[in-house]
Amino acid sequence: MNFGHLSERLNKVVKNLTGQGRLTESNIKETMRDIRVALLEADVALPVAKAFIENIESKALGTEVMGSLTPGQALIKLVHDELVHTMGDFNASLNLKAQPPVAIMMAGLQGSGKTTTTAKLASWLKKTQNKLVMVVSTDIYRPAAIDQLKVLAETIDVKWFPSNPSEDPITIAQNAMAFAKNNLIDVVLIDTAGRLHIDEDMMSEIKRLHAAINPVETLFVVDSMTGQDAAVTAKAFDDALALTGVILTKTDGDARGGAALSIRHITGKPIKFMGIGEKIDALEPFYPDRVASRILDMGDIVSLAELVERHVNEEKTKKLAKKIKKGLSFDLEDFLEQIEELNKMGGLQAILAKLPGSNQMMGQLQNQFNDKKLSQTKAIICSMTLKERRFPDHIRHSQKNRIAKGSGTDVPAVNRVINDFLKMQKMMSKMKGGGMAKMMRNMQGKFPGGNPFPF
Repeated sequence: MNFGHLSERLNKVVKNLTGQGRLTESNIKETMRDIRVALLEADVALPVAKAFIENIESKALGTEVMGSLTPGQALIKLVHDELVHTMGDFNASLNLKAQPPVAIMMAGLQGSGKTTTTAKLASWLKKTQNKLVMVVSTDIYRPAAIDQLKVLAETIDVKWFPSNPSEDPITIAQNAMAFAKNNLIDVVLIDTAGRLHIDEDMMSEIKRLHAAINPVETLFVVDSMTGQDAAVTAKAFDDALALTGVILTKTDGDARGGAALSIRHITGKPIKFMGIGEKIDALEPFYPDRVASRILDMGDIVSLAELVERHVNEEKTKKLAKKIKKGLSFDLEDFLEQIEELNKMGGLQAILAKLPGSNQMMGQLQNQFNDKKLSQTKAIICSMTLKERRFPDHIRHSQKNRIAKGSGTDVPAVNRVINDFLKMQKMMSKMKGGGMAKMMRNMQGKFPGGNPFPF
């Protein structure tokens, strides 16, 4: 989740309090004005920003700075807690305990990423909840949406219930539910038709569909980059359908955060998931405390640990660790496997975004560490023979020309990957026999100035 601008503003506000002995009425008032500006610039709805400021101000006045806490740390704790409260206090999980098949209706405007999110949620339910999932499209106005959902269902290997534009949406949904019941399907995700804007016909149809199916969950899918408008649209849908939750999409491109901070206050409905990228598994449950930590650039180590546990091949990792410990050479074949592991976790940027201080470092890291360079590195390695991957220092100029042509790059790019990798290989060799601690001490203070990684 990318709330770079809001994070930068809030952290700047806190730094302004550094060195002051206590929170006073004067510095609190000044700080609250700065936070209010930061929230409004983030496109947070005015009533939400007003309530946010009033709640912090009432708690901050007279607060003593205890122990090692500075005024900045005392305030950041108040801001963090208020961010968590504004976004919903806790993670609101899906109700999957109902009698199967559990019907989940996906609603939203056209262009919000509803169909893709339907597939992402199906994949999440299958992988993390071990559910037998079926998807069905009732969007008879956009045949491409039906075809898109079919292709996505095949990609993630979940059941797809066929439909076509000549059928009635209610009939499609009812037939899908009947099929699911007869075939012991656990969850049915119903993708509904979207429109470019809220209109009477759309609301009338989706109301009838909702009444006919009576879904256990009705989720509103909305583009987070629409800011506070996302909350307004969600409210309109909630008035018609009684939503059970919201899924925020495209949060990886949202530098403001207005939608995440406004939806719960305006609709009273929880954000249950957020889309964090284009890949089919780029969907995460929404934890207000973790998102608040990301906004304040404290990182999200818990989510990162879960990501690693879910996607990293433990057997391969142990095998690589043993190889390095024995003093065997870390080669480009090993590194290619590491790139694949990174891609499974959503890419390098998704991982960096969860590290403490990432928003402050991102500008410095952008040129050195990014997924585009990682993809180029992968293409270069894949254009090598197995022997070349194992002995990159033996690659001749004629081979480099072939590798560059095969990867769609040039010889300087190939040289960069080889040279940077040889440095990395040398560094990895120091990890054998207890050299890891010494290596880490030597690296202290050098990151991110240098680039020990070839991407």
